[in-house]
Order: sequence, then C-alpha cells, then structure tokens
Amino acid sequence: MSEYQYYEFLAVDRPLNAAQIAEVRALSTRARVTSTRFTNSYQWGDFRGSPDKMMERYYDAHLYVANWGTHRVVIRLPKQLLDLRTAQQYCFEESVRAWSSGPHVLLDLSSEDEEGDWDEDAEDSLAALNGVRAELAAGDLRALYLAWLSALSGWELREDDEEEFQSEVEPPVPPGLAALSAPQRALADFLRVDSDLLAVAADASPALTATTAPEGDLTRWVEALPAAEKNALLLRVVRDDDPHVRTELLRRFHGAAMHAPADAVRRTAAQLLDAAAARRTERQRLAAEHQAQEVARREQQTVLAREQRLTALVGRQEQSWLRVTALIDTKKQGEYDAAVELLKDLREVGQRTSNAHEFSQRLALLHQQHQRKSSLIERLNRAGLTA
Repeated sequence: MSEYQYYEFLAVDRPLNAAQIAEVRALSTRARVTSTRFTNSYQWGDFRGSPDKMMERYYDAHLYVANWGTHRVVIRLPKQLLDLRTAQQYCFEESVRAWSSGPHVLLDLSSEDEEGDWDEDAEDSLAALNGVRAELAAGDLRALYLAWLSALSGWELREDDEEEFQSEVEPPVPPGLAALSAPQRALADFLRVDSDLLAVAADASPALTATTAPEGDLTRWVEALPAAEKNALLLRVVRDDDPHVRTELLRRFHGAAMHAPADAVRRTAAQLLDAAAARRTERQRLAAEHQAQEVARREQQTVLAREQRLTALVGRQEQSWLRVTALIDTKKQGEYDAAVELLKDLREVGQRTSNAHEFSQRLALLHQQHQRKSSLIERLNRAGLTA
C-alpha cells in the first residue's frame, strides 16, 4: 500500500440533525455517516473537507492516521469545562494547538514519525481516546501534559535553535503522572510518548488527592449556591441542552485538586531530555547486565545438566549405543538430532574413561552402515563426529 489515510469523527454530546448529516455527507460520498459518526479511508486522493471546520461545527472528537507516520486526535469541549488560557500553556509548535470557536475550546494533538512502523491498531484508538475528553472535562490535565511531552520528544535539537531549546520551560506538571488512567495510557501510546521521558517527568508530579468528600459537605455547598444560579442550572438540565452540568458542578466543588501546585519548580526542555537520556542509558545498562546474568545462569544450568547426564551414562554405554541405532532407524530428522546429541555424550564419556579408541571404531562403523543417509552424515560431520 503506497498511501493510506483514515478519518473518524464522533459526535458525543448530541447527535447531528438531518440537515447537518446532509452537510457532512456532501463532503464525501464514500464516507460512512450516521448521526454520531463519520468514517472514511483513502488509498488515493484526499478528503475534501476541513477537519478543523468539521470539529468546530459538528463533532466532539476526531482521529486521523496516515501510513507515513501521522497520528492526530482533536478534542472539542465547552469553554466552561476547559479554559483556553490553561490549554495554551501546553501548546508546542504545531504538535499541540488550542483555539476557541463559538462556545467551544478545541485541542489538536499530533505526533509524526516518518521512520516508524505502521501501527495497524492506531485507527481503532478513538473509542479509548474519547475517555481523555471526559477526563479533561472533569479538570484532569494529564492528557495535555502528555501531548506536550510527545511534542518535546519529537523536537530535534538543531544548531540554530539551541538557545530556544535550552530555555523552553515545561508547563505546569499535573498530579498523577505516575499512575495514568487507561485512556491516558492509550493517548501516550498513540502520541508515542517516550517512556523514559514520562518517568522523568513523573518525578515532579505529586500523587492525586482524593476527590471524594462527605455527603454533608456536598449538601452544604449546594445549599450555599445563589438561588438565581440554581435556577439557571436546573433550566439547563430540564432543557437537556447541556450534558456537562454535573461535571461542571463537581469541578467547582472539588476545586483545583487535579491542577499543578502553584509553587512547583518547572524544568527546562534540555533538563528533561538530559534526565531521560541518562535514565535510558542506565535502564539499558541494567537490562544488558540482567541479560548477561541470565545467559550465564542458563549456560551454567546446561553444563550442570550435561554433567549429570554424563555421570548417569557411565556404565551404560552399550544401552546408549542401542538407543542411537533405534533413533537412526526411525529415519526422522528430529530423531537424527537426538542421536547426534547422544553420540556427543558417548564421545565425552569415552574420553573420560580412556575408551576413546573404542568410540572412534564404533563411530566409523556407524558411518559405514549409514553412508547413504546424507542428512544423518551431514549432521554427524557438522557435530565433529567424523569417521
């Protein structure tokens, strides 16, 4: 496949009406369109519509995947649930964008990897990533920080921007980076967040504080809301024109529990990447050391097992020669291999018991008897068991 592009859009808060369906249908006659979903793929040509405009007008989540390495997810939220200025703290060049359109704030999170392998499961990611939207609506900013990390790990250091690179400061680090939710883990994978960079970033991320409170506290908080505000909230619920009333109220009740501490020390891009490189080097060193230890352990076990096998073979050489003959007579390749291994053991026992000459005579006879079995003779010669 020389080219492949996949587009998917989801309407989460409310379905499209008939007129809106007709409008998006006009953008692509081949697309699969329902009141809540738009999907299409291209192996030639391109989508005629503008994904940004479609998100601004119709949809709440968008996924785009191309086989030349582009992963993109766009999320739309009501302004009362995500402040544009807060989102813009995590923007990074073209990889993380945020803008407002009407009553919404939109986030565009992308990753490029032209040299990476094609991920066949990437186009099935939107269902998992849609959970990130609900978490952002609840005030959890970890997804934004993950997108910033993804952009940072893909930012190549060039000589002409070294000063900017050294001075770039990380955005506020939200709590809970060391314990990502399932949707956040899916987003980190989709945006190819470097695991070592994430681990280093999580060092400055405090644990999440509990967001539950006694029922009495919630009751008193609701009772203290101004009557006019309560009436407005009830109208929004009754009219069913805002599915986020509960989320908005809970965010206000819990306050800033999921936001970064105001006095937290913020690191530069260079510091984060240097720390990630050091962690990666140490992790690889420990992995290589562990692998070497494992190889040595297996080799030691192999030597010990062979010694036990050779000890058991002493005094039983005649039965073992009969076993070799039986294995060869099966004329099966796997049994030939077993016969060769047993002959190698018999040779070692012969050398240890001063019967090497007898072994050589019997091996020569075996070569003579089975000289037409080319596969067997090849195995014997390869194992150094020559006539």
